[in-house]
Amino acid sequence: MGDEWTIGRLLEWTTDYLKQHGSESPRLEAEVLLAHARGCKRIELYTSFVDPASEELRTRFRDLVRRRGEGMPVAYLVGHREFFSLDFRVTSDVLIPRPETEFLVMAVLDHIKANLAAAESIAVADVGTGSGIVAIAVVRQSPKAQVTAIDISPAALAVATDNAERLQVSARIDLVESDLFAGVPPDRSFDIIASNPPYVSTSEMTALPREVKAYEPELALAAGPTGTAVIERLIPQAAERLRPGGSLLLEISPMLQQRVESLIRAEERLILGTTIKDLANLPRIVQARRT
Repeated sequence: MGDEWTIGRLLEWTTDYLKQHGSESPRLEAEVLLAHARGCKRIELYTSFVDPASEELRTRFRDLVRRRGEGMPVAYLVGHREFFSLDFRVTSDVLIPRPETEFLVMAVLDHIKANLAAAESIAVADVGTGSGIVAIAVVRQSPKAQVTAIDISPAALAVATDNAERLQVSARIDLVESDLFAGVPPDRSFDIIASNPPYVSTSEMTALPREVKAYEPELALAAGPTGTAVIERLIPQAAERLRPGGSLLLEISPMLQQRVESLIRAEERLILGTTIKDLANLPRIVQARRT
Protein backbone atom coordinates (compact mmCIF):
# COMPACT_ATOMS: atom_id res chain seq x y z
CA MET A 1 0.00 0.00 0.00
CA GLY A 2 2.99 2.35 0.05
CA ASP A 3 4.49 4.69 2.64
CA GLU A 4 2.06 7.60 2.43
CA TRP A 5 -1.18 5.89 3.23
CA THR A 6 -3.55 7.79 5.50
CA ILE A 7 -6.87 6.78 7.03
CA GLY A 8 -8.70 8.74 4.34
CA ARG A 9 -6.80 7.13 1.47
CA LEU A 10 -7.33 3.68 2.94
CA LEU A 11 -11.07 4.28 3.00
CA GLU A 12 -11.15 5.57 -0.56
CA TRP A 13 -9.14 2.66 -1.92
CA THR A 14 -11.12 0.07 0.04
CA THR A 15 -14.48 1.53 -0.96
CA ASP A 16 -13.56 1.13 -4.63
CA TYR A 17 -12.20 -2.38 -4.04
CA LEU A 18 -15.32 -3.60 -2.23
CA LYS A 19 -17.59 -2.01 -4.83
CA GLN A 20 -15.75 -3.96 -7.53
CA HIS A 21 -16.27 -7.13 -5.49
CA GLY A 22 -20.05 -6.73 -5.32
CA SER A 23 -20.61 -4.94 -2.02
CA GLU A 24 -23.91 -3.06 -1.84
CA SER A 25 -22.58 -0.73 0.89
CA PRO A 26 -18.85 -0.46 0.13
CA ARG A 27 -18.15 2.79 2.01
CA LEU A 28 -20.00 1.66 5.13
CA GLU A 29 -18.26 -1.70 5.09
CA ALA A 30 -14.87 -0.07 4.61
CA GLU A 31 -15.47 2.18 7.60
CA VAL A 32 -16.70 -0.66 9.82
CA LEU A 33 -13.69 -2.83 8.96
CA LEU A 34 -11.16 -0.04 9.41
CA ALA A 35 -12.65 1.03 12.73
CA HIS A 36 -12.43 -2.58 13.88
CA ALA A 37 -8.81 -2.92 12.73
CA ARG A 38 -7.96 0.40 14.39
CA GLY A 39 -9.83 -0.39 17.62
CA CYS A 40 -11.94 2.75 17.52
CA LYS A 41 -15.52 3.82 16.95
CA ARG A 42 -16.53 4.38 13.35
CA ILE A 43 -17.34 8.02 13.98
CA GLU A 44 -13.75 8.61 15.13
CA LEU A 45 -12.55 7.94 11.59
CA TYR A 46 -14.07 11.22 10.41
CA THR A 47 -11.60 13.25 12.45
CA SER A 48 -8.68 11.06 11.43
CA PHE A 49 -8.64 11.19 7.63
CA VAL A 50 -5.19 12.78 7.47
CA ASP A 51 -3.67 10.57 10.16
CA PRO A 52 -0.99 8.17 8.86
CA ALA A 53 -1.85 4.48 8.72
CA SER A 54 0.89 2.37 10.22
CA GLU A 55 2.17 -0.79 8.57
CA GLU A 56 0.72 -2.81 11.46
CA LEU A 57 -2.72 -1.27 10.92
CA ARG A 58 -2.53 -1.77 7.16
CA THR A 59 -1.64 -5.43 7.62
CA ARG A 60 -4.61 -6.06 9.93
CA PHE A 61 -6.93 -4.11 7.67
CA ARG A 62 -5.65 -5.77 4.50
CA ASP A 63 -6.53 -9.20 5.88
CA LEU A 64 -10.07 -8.10 6.78
CA VAL A 65 -10.60 -6.54 3.36
CA ARG A 66 -9.29 -9.64 1.60
CA ARG A 67 -11.67 -11.90 3.47
CA ARG A 68 -14.57 -9.53 2.84
CA GLY A 69 -13.70 -9.57 -0.85
CA GLU A 70 -13.89 -13.37 -0.73
CA GLY A 71 -17.43 -13.11 0.60
CA MET A 72 -17.19 -13.37 4.39
CA PRO A 73 -19.88 -11.14 5.95
CA VAL A 74 -18.70 -8.03 7.77
CA ALA A 75 -20.55 -9.04 10.94
CA TYR A 76 -18.50 -12.24 11.22
CA LEU A 77 -15.27 -10.36 10.50
CA VAL A 78 -15.83 -7.84 13.29
CA GLY A 79 -17.72 -10.24 15.58
CA HIS A 80 -20.79 -8.18 16.34
CA ARG A 81 -23.95 -6.65 14.87
CA GLU A 82 -26.46 -4.08 16.11
CA PHE A 83 -30.08 -5.17 16.51
CA PHE A 84 -32.90 -3.26 18.18
CA SER A 85 -30.32 -0.65 19.28
CA LEU A 86 -28.31 -3.33 21.13
CA ASP A 87 -24.87 -4.65 20.26
CA PHE A 88 -24.82 -8.44 19.85
CA ARG A 89 -21.82 -10.72 19.49
CA VAL A 90 -22.15 -12.98 16.46
CA THR A 91 -20.12 -15.89 15.14
CA SER A 92 -20.51 -18.22 12.18
CA ASP A 93 -22.54 -20.49 14.50
CA VAL A 94 -25.51 -18.08 14.34
CA LEU A 95 -27.41 -16.14 11.72
CA ILE A 96 -26.52 -12.51 11.31
CA PRO A 97 -29.34 -10.37 12.77
CA ARG A 98 -31.53 -8.80 10.10
CA PRO A 99 -33.81 -5.74 10.31
CA GLU A 100 -36.88 -7.82 9.38
CA THR A 101 -36.63 -9.71 12.67
CA GLU A 102 -37.23 -6.47 14.55
CA PHE A 103 -40.85 -6.85 13.41
CA LEU A 104 -41.00 -10.12 15.37
CA VAL A 105 -39.74 -8.37 18.51
CA MET A 106 -42.25 -5.54 18.07
CA ALA A 107 -45.07 -8.04 17.59
CA VAL A 108 -44.15 -9.80 20.84
CA LEU A 109 -44.05 -6.48 22.69
CA ASP A 110 -47.40 -5.44 21.21
CA HIS A 111 -49.00 -8.67 22.39
CA ILE A 112 -47.59 -8.18 25.87
CA LYS A 113 -48.97 -4.63 26.06
CA ALA A 114 -52.34 -5.24 24.41
CA ASN A 115 -53.42 -8.60 25.74
CA LEU A 116 -51.47 -9.29 28.89
CA ALA A 117 -51.21 -5.91 30.60
CA ALA A 118 -52.75 -7.15 33.86
CA ALA A 119 -50.39 -10.08 34.29
CA GLU A 120 -47.49 -9.84 36.71
CA SER A 121 -45.25 -12.03 34.56
CA ILE A 122 -45.38 -13.06 30.91
CA ALA A 123 -43.98 -16.43 29.82
CA VAL A 124 -42.43 -16.20 26.36
CA ALA A 125 -40.71 -18.88 24.31
CA ASP A 126 -38.19 -17.89 21.63
CA VAL A 127 -37.82 -20.99 19.45
CA GLY A 128 -34.59 -21.05 17.48
CA THR A 129 -33.01 -18.25 19.47
CA GLY A 130 -29.63 -18.26 17.67
CA SER A 131 -27.60 -15.39 19.10
CA GLY A 132 -30.49 -14.54 21.43
CA ILE A 133 -31.55 -11.32 19.71
CA VAL A 134 -35.32 -11.77 20.07
CA ALA A 135 -35.23 -13.06 23.64
CA ILE A 136 -32.84 -10.36 24.80
CA ALA A 137 -34.55 -7.48 23.01
CA VAL A 138 -37.90 -8.53 24.50
CA VAL A 139 -36.71 -8.70 28.11
CA ARG A 140 -34.81 -5.43 27.74
CA GLN A 141 -38.04 -3.74 26.61
CA SER A 142 -40.54 -5.50 28.86
CA PRO A 143 -39.92 -5.92 32.61
CA LYS A 144 -42.74 -8.49 32.71
CA ALA A 145 -41.22 -10.90 30.23
CA GLN A 146 -39.58 -14.14 31.32
CA VAL A 147 -38.19 -15.92 28.25
CA THR A 148 -37.30 -19.52 27.54
CA ALA A 149 -34.79 -19.31 24.67
CA ILE A 150 -34.57 -22.57 22.74
CA ASP A 151 -32.06 -23.77 20.16
CA ILE A 152 -30.94 -27.14 18.87
CA SER A 153 -27.34 -25.90 18.47
CA PRO A 154 -25.13 -25.85 21.59
CA ALA A 155 -22.73 -23.51 19.79
CA ALA A 156 -25.53 -21.03 19.13
CA LEU A 157 -26.66 -21.25 22.76
CA ALA A 158 -23.11 -20.41 23.86
CA VAL A 159 -23.30 -17.19 21.83
CA ALA A 160 -26.75 -16.40 23.23
CA THR A 161 -25.51 -17.02 26.78
CA ASP A 162 -22.64 -14.62 26.26
CA ASN A 163 -24.97 -11.95 24.85
CA ALA A 164 -27.43 -12.36 27.71
CA GLU A 165 -24.63 -11.95 30.24
CA ARG A 166 -23.09 -8.93 28.51
CA LEU A 167 -26.46 -7.23 28.18
CA GLN A 168 -27.34 -8.08 31.79
CA VAL A 169 -30.54 -10.06 31.25
CA SER A 170 -29.44 -13.57 32.23
CA ALA A 171 -31.77 -13.66 35.23
CA ARG A 172 -34.85 -13.51 33.01
CA ILE A 173 -33.75 -15.83 30.20
CA ASP A 174 -33.62 -19.61 30.50
CA LEU A 175 -31.55 -21.07 27.67
CA VAL A 176 -32.53 -24.61 26.67
CA GLU A 177 -30.86 -26.94 24.18
CA SER A 178 -33.74 -28.60 22.39
CA ASP A 179 -35.16 -29.61 19.01
CA LEU A 180 -38.20 -27.30 19.12
CA PHE A 181 -40.01 -28.21 22.38
CA ALA A 182 -38.73 -31.80 22.70
CA GLY A 183 -36.25 -30.93 25.46
CA VAL A 184 -38.37 -28.32 27.25
CA PRO A 185 -39.93 -29.57 30.52
CA PRO A 186 -43.37 -30.98 29.58
CA ASP A 187 -45.22 -28.96 32.22
CA ARG A 188 -43.93 -25.61 30.91
CA SER A 189 -46.51 -23.53 29.00
CA PHE A 190 -46.36 -20.05 27.50
CA ASP A 191 -48.37 -16.89 26.90
CA ILE A 192 -46.41 -16.14 23.73
CA ILE A 193 -44.36 -18.35 21.42
CA ALA A 194 -42.19 -16.49 18.92
CA SER A 195 -39.92 -17.97 16.30
CA ASN A 196 -37.71 -17.03 13.38
CA PRO A 197 -37.39 -20.62 12.15
CA PRO A 198 -35.46 -21.95 9.17
CA TYR A 199 -37.61 -21.29 6.08
CA VAL A 200 -35.36 -21.58 3.01
CA SER A 201 -36.40 -24.29 0.57
CA THR A 202 -33.95 -26.68 -1.04
CA SER A 203 -34.14 -24.90 -4.39
CA GLU A 204 -33.77 -21.48 -2.78
CA MET A 205 -30.64 -22.59 -0.91
CA THR A 206 -28.75 -22.92 -4.18
CA ALA A 207 -29.76 -19.38 -5.20
CA LEU A 208 -28.76 -17.64 -1.96
CA PRO A 209 -26.05 -14.96 -2.14
CA ARG A 210 -22.54 -16.35 -1.69
CA GLU A 211 -22.02 -14.62 1.64
CA VAL A 212 -25.13 -16.29 3.04
CA LYS A 213 -24.79 -19.75 1.50
CA ALA A 214 -21.08 -20.16 2.17
CA TYR A 215 -20.84 -18.61 5.63
CA GLU A 216 -24.11 -18.60 7.59
CA PRO A 217 -25.17 -21.85 9.33
CA GLU A 218 -27.24 -24.10 7.07
CA LEU A 219 -28.96 -25.52 10.15
CA ALA A 220 -30.59 -22.12 10.74
CA LEU A 221 -31.59 -21.65 7.08
CA ALA A 222 -32.57 -24.88 5.34
CA ALA A 223 -36.12 -26.16 5.74
CA GLY A 224 -36.67 -28.94 3.23
CA PRO A 225 -38.17 -28.99 -0.27
CA THR A 226 -40.98 -26.51 0.48
CA GLY A 227 -39.29 -24.34 3.12
CA THR A 228 -41.82 -25.34 5.79
CA ALA A 229 -40.32 -28.54 7.21
CA VAL A 230 -39.58 -26.93 10.58
CA ILE A 231 -42.74 -24.81 10.66
CA GLU A 232 -44.89 -27.91 10.02
CA ARG A 233 -43.47 -29.50 13.19
CA LEU A 234 -43.51 -26.29 15.20
CA ILE A 235 -47.17 -25.32 14.74
CA PRO A 236 -48.73 -28.34 16.53
CA GLN A 237 -46.08 -28.27 19.25
CA ALA A 238 -46.74 -24.56 19.80
CA ALA A 239 -50.49 -25.20 19.97
CA GLU A 240 -49.84 -27.78 22.67
CA ARG A 241 -47.62 -25.43 24.71
CA LEU A 242 -49.65 -22.21 24.45
CA ARG A 243 -51.98 -21.22 27.25
CA PRO A 244 -55.59 -20.46 26.26
CA GLY A 245 -55.63 -17.08 24.50
CA GLY A 246 -51.87 -17.21 23.99
CA SER A 247 -50.18 -16.07 20.78
CA LEU A 248 -47.97 -17.74 18.18
CA LEU A 249 -45.80 -15.36 16.13
CA LEU A 250 -43.77 -16.70 13.20
CA GLU A 251 -41.32 -14.81 11.02
CA ILE A 252 -41.62 -16.15 7.48
CA SER A 253 -40.41 -15.71 3.95
CA PRO A 254 -43.01 -13.65 2.04
CA MET A 255 -43.23 -16.49 -0.47
CA LEU A 256 -44.52 -18.83 2.25
CA GLN A 257 -47.44 -16.74 3.48
CA GLN A 258 -50.26 -18.77 1.97
CA ARG A 259 -48.72 -22.12 2.87
CA VAL A 260 -48.01 -21.14 6.50
CA GLU A 261 -51.45 -19.60 6.93
CA SER A 262 -52.99 -22.83 5.58
CA LEU A 263 -50.98 -24.87 8.08
CA ILE A 264 -52.32 -22.74 10.92
CA ARG A 265 -55.90 -22.99 9.66
CA ALA A 266 -55.50 -26.76 9.68
CA GLU A 267 -54.56 -26.71 13.38
CA GLU A 268 -57.92 -26.69 15.20
CA ARG A 269 -56.44 -25.30 18.41
CA LEU A 270 -55.26 -22.10 16.68
CA ILE A 271 -57.10 -19.15 15.14
CA LEU A 272 -55.25 -17.34 12.37
CA GLY A 273 -54.70 -13.62 12.91
CA THR A 274 -53.60 -10.77 10.65
CA THR A 275 -50.21 -11.21 9.01
CA ILE A 276 -47.86 -8.27 9.66
CA LYS A 277 -46.07 -6.69 6.72
CA ASP A 278 -42.55 -5.28 6.81
CA LEU A 279 -41.30 -1.91 5.55
CA ALA A 280 -41.24 -3.25 1.99
CA ASN A 281 -44.94 -4.13 2.36
CA LEU A 282 -44.13 -7.85 2.26
CA PRO A 283 -45.81 -10.39 4.57
CA ARG A 284 -43.36 -11.07 7.36
CA ILE A 285 -44.98 -12.10 10.69
CA VAL A 286 -47.80 -14.65 10.77
CA GLN A 287 -49.93 -14.42 13.92
CA ALA A 288 -52.23 -16.96 15.53
CA ARG A 289 -54.14 -17.26 18.81
CA ARG A 290 -54.72 -20.36 20.95
CA THR A 291 -58.38 -21.12 21.49
